[in-house]
Amino acid sequence: MPRPQVKRALVIKLRHHGDVLLASPVIAELAEQYPNAEIDALVYHDTREMLSLHPGLAQLHTIGRDWRTLNPLAQLKRWWPLFQTLKARRYDLIVNLTDHWHGARLARWLKPALSVAPKAQRDSKWADRAWKKSFTHLFPIPRGNTRHTVEMHLDALRRIGIQPVKKELGFVAGEAADASVAQKLAAAGVEANRFILIHPTSRWLFKTWPVAHMAALIDALTARGEQVVLSAAPAKAEMDWVAQLNAALTRPVALDLSGQLNLKELGALIASARAFVGVDSVPMHLAAAQQTPTVALFGPSGNIEWGPWQVPHRLLTADFPCRPCGQDGCGGGKVSDCLAAIAPTSVLAALDELLAEVPR
Repeated sequence: MPRPQVKRALVIKLRHHGDVLLASPVIAELAEQYPNAEIDALVYHDTREMLSLHPGLAQLHTIGRDWRTLNPLAQLKRWWPLFQTLKARRYDLIVNLTDHWHGARLARWLKPALSVAPKAQRDSKWADRAWKKSFTHLFPIPRGNTRHTVEMHLDALRRIGIQPVKKELGFVAGEAADASVAQKLAAAGVEANRFILIHPTSRWLFKTWPVAHMAALIDALTARGEQVVLSAAPAKAEMDWVAQLNAALTRPVALDLSGQLNLKELGALIASARAFVGVDSVPMHLAAAQQTPTVALFGPSGNIEWGPWQVPHRLLTADFPCRPCGQDGCGGGKVSDCLAAIAPTSVLAALDELLAEVPR
């Protein structure tokens, strides 16, 4: 179809933190190609920091994940002001990047000239017809681990005649986060752009490398004089994992900031690192957004679909015929053999190879 005219657009991404960050190229692309347009976004409230301060955004709207658990009157009290705000924006384009019904409802209620969403497998013929009638255009979703998530998001624009050019992730930590992290590094005697940042955990621990393997890698780095900084989310499971890691080390890391940073500060910390080492997780995507060279370990999840985007990187997997399976560990046992099969020496070699390519 011909390239559309866009004056005001709404991008909807109701998923987890990493998914929201990987939707940022859609916002950047619309802002780049339509410099006089206003681009808004709608996300869950807890994921807002992935897009707040984005230079391409005019307004950032949010909804609560818990709204669906409220009684009908309480839901209406929350939805009605938001709907009134969105209606007043008079969008001529809605880009819905998930199969969530909220996007379909908003496309029907707000009535933009153009609306695009993924083709979705609904649970009945009625639901399938309702989904299709909610949007003017649908774009196909290829089978898992055959196309990167960023490209799938950008397919929404391709479907309506907008050909992407830059395809860049966008994340802004902000001055307050930058200053906070700089103070923490200085207090520990850690020099910015000289340290290796390791974020060893994920909210899903079946994506996490064994403690013994990570300890061996960190010991090898500190033995040769590298400054290593640790980070992790404040969730109890991740903090317990980091406690096991610290107990297994032969010497302490230069700085352990596990559980001490918000998302903006984590992004600032990653931007200050010489390199990032981690697993398939939000911090890995933040590293890509901040253009921090990345070593990423992948087990059950799809590395083609979720790997580091447009950043110098090394991606390590084990040659298991069953991966990527997407399962919660082998047999649902929370431990992924395909991750355990990646040797610490292989990760160290990949990191050294990457650092040799990237100037300090």
